[in-house]
Amino acid sequence: MSTPISSIRNLGPAMEAAFEKAGITSAEELRTLGADAAYTRLLNSGVRPHFIGYYVLHMALQGRPWNDCKGKEKQELRKAFDALKAATPPKDKGRSQMEAALDAIGVIERKV
Repeated sequence: MSTPISSIRNLGPAMEAAFEKAGITSAEELRTLGADAAYTRLLNSGVRPHFIGYYVLHMALQGRPWNDCKGKEKQELRKAFDALKAATPPKDKGRSQMEAALDAIGVIERKV
């Protein structure tokens, strides 16, 4: 029997749906992958990178409150997030530079 991702503290239905889209369907699978590999799969599935989501995932997998991430730990996670983001190819295939720019600021709906 698998446990829903939303059973993990800090991770609700929206994160569960995003992980499902990325092919991660259980809390056990998410824990086995770990935060970095799971977040990379989210990015590769088309989820827009967001630092807060990244560090919330780290805190969730450690069983800590989402706002427990502070100081040096948060700075280190920011470096790791920036590296993951830089290593993930953009998902803007078939879009003009103008469409990609408008998407980046949230003006138009993302193409999948």
